[in-house]
Amino acid sequence: MQITDLKDFLDVKVAQYNRPNFIANDPICIPHQYSLKQDIEIAAFFAAILAWGQRKTIINKCNELLARMDNQPYQFMLHHSDEDLKGLLGFKHRTFNDTDLLYFVAFFKQHYRQSNSLETAFIPNTSAYRTEYMQIEERYTDFELSSSSCYAAELTLKDFSVEKALNHFRTYFFSLPDFPRRTIKHISSPLQKSTCKRLNMFLRWMVRKDNCGVDFGIWNTIRSSDLICPCDVHVDRVARYFGLIERKQTDWLTAVELTQKLKEFDATDPVKYDFALFGLGVEAEL
Repeated sequence: MQITDLKDFLDVKVAQYNRPNFIANDPICIPHQYSLKQDIEIAAFFAAILAWGQRKTIINKCNELLARMDNQPYQFMLHHSDEDLKGLLGFKHRTFNDTDLLYFVAFFKQHYRQSNSLETAFIPNTSAYRTEYMQIEERYTDFELSSSSCYAAELTLKDFSVEKALNHFRTYFFSLPDFPRRTIKHISSPLQKSTCKRLNMFLRWMVRKDNCGVDFGIWNTIRSSDLICPCDVHVDRVARYFGLIERKQTDWLTAVELTQKLKEFDATDPVKYDFALFGLGVEAEL
């Protein structure tokens, strides 16, 4: 297929899947239950992080989790009591359990006490570092965890990249004291050579702006052109079918390669083609 023909075909598929009737069967339906910006951010973050396995199960587990927070996640993060935290015990989805959940809650409480948006957590110099806890690499040397704290000085908005932002976020996320070692695996970063599919999906939801009613577009600092395409098994398979990926393994560089190819179709909004690639894969149209 010629590249112009492929672009036309994928544009049709973007229009087919980037519409409200896509929402009901996708984890993005979870944050769509909310209107407050912070509720949307928290619900979306959990929906993305828990996006393992069948979509129906993911949605059910997210609804269960948010019900334990009285469906007011932002208020829960800021004002929960010890008794409220007991209500989270026993939650589990795949390898994510209540130990991980309690740390996530601690992080959100710390962050939202200093910022009114989760976007600042991805942009160094705007998130509140606990410098005494930043060098987590030194504490667990058998793990390649994240970027060093020098990224805080290196990354400015004119020098922004999602790769650096994700490395920064992982360091910032684990900047609280005594984070559970087991929780490390739930927040990936490019330095681990991960595709960071879940975090890239979350960023797509928060950043992309259009009038289609699926992505929220509630963040204004990170641009759509900065985003990296979420590269899950469906996207990877379909992209390889169309020759959009040549790299043999699937890792961070694969996601970057795919995004660069998609920028040939739309340089300002390459990640919109996630709708087409994922839709074609999950609906088995090919």
